[in-house]
Amino acid sequence: MSEHPAEPVAGPELRPPLDDAEAALLLSEGEIDLEGRLLDASNVTLVGAIRTDTLAAECVYKPVAGERPLWDFPDGTLAGREISAYLVSETTGWGVVPPTVLRDGPFGPGMVQLWVDGDEHVDLAAFVRRDHAGLRRMAIFDAVVNNADRKGGHIIPTSDGHVYGVDHGICFSVDPKLRTLLWRWAGTPLPDEAVAVLERLADELRGDLGEQLHEHLTRTEVRCTQRRVAELLRTGRHPEPSGEWPALPWPPF
Repeated sequence: MSEHPAEPVAGPELRPPLDDAEAALLLSEGEIDLEGRLLDASNVTLVGAIRTDTLAAECVYKPVAGERPLWDFPDGTLAGREISAYLVSETTGWGVVPPTVLRDGPFGPGMVQLWVDGDEHVDLAAFVRRDHAGLRRMAIFDAVVNNADRKGGHIIPTSDGHVYGVDHGICFSVDPKLRTLLWRWAGTPLPDEAVAVLERLADELRGDLGEQLHEHLTRTEVRCTQRRVAELLRTGRHPEPSGEWPALPWPPF
C-alpha cells in the first residue's frame, strides 16, 4: 500500500453560461449559496452564487415570503410579475430582462435571476438622458408591461453596449401606472422596428405567451397588457405622461 494518499480526481472546471438556454438551466437546477442581502431594496433581495456540476454564476433571489405587502398589488404576486416581465422581454427579442426563473430556494419559492455586472465607468445620471437604442426599447417595453418603477438604479448598461432592466415586481397593474425616467421619446413616432416587434407581441399575447402569462397574472391583467400593445400600435407613438399618476419614480435612483 502506498504511503501517500491518492490525489483527488479533479472535477470539471466551472464556467459561466454561454447563452440564455444555459442560464435558464443553471437558474432552474443550480444550487444556491447565499452571500448577502441588498439592503436598499424594499423587498427581501438576496444575492449569492449558483452552480451546477459544470456551470456557475452570481444570482439574485427574491423569496415570495420576503415580499412587502402593497396597497395596489395583491400579496405574494411580485415574483410572478418578475417572471411575466421576463417572458414578455424574451418574446420581443430585445433581451431587456436578464434570464429569470421561478423556483424553490433557501427561503421557499421565489424569483431567481442571473446577476448582471454593469459597466462601472458609465455615469447613470447622464446615461438615462441619452438617445440610446437600448433605452428606447426599454421605454417601449415599460409601456407594455406598465412598469410603475423604472428608476435609474434599475437600468444596467453593460460594457458590451447592451442595456438590461431589473426589478419588475410592480408591473402589469390593470390601472395606468407608468412611472419612469425614460420620457425622452414621449409623443414621438415609434421606430419601424418597434412596430414590427409589437405586432408580433400582439399575436403572441393571443397565443402561447398569453397562456404562459396566465400562470402568473390574472386574466384581466393579461387582457390589459393586450390593450396596451394595441394602443401603442393604434397611435404609433411613444406614450406621454397621463397627468393622473406621478410620471417620475421617487427616488429617481
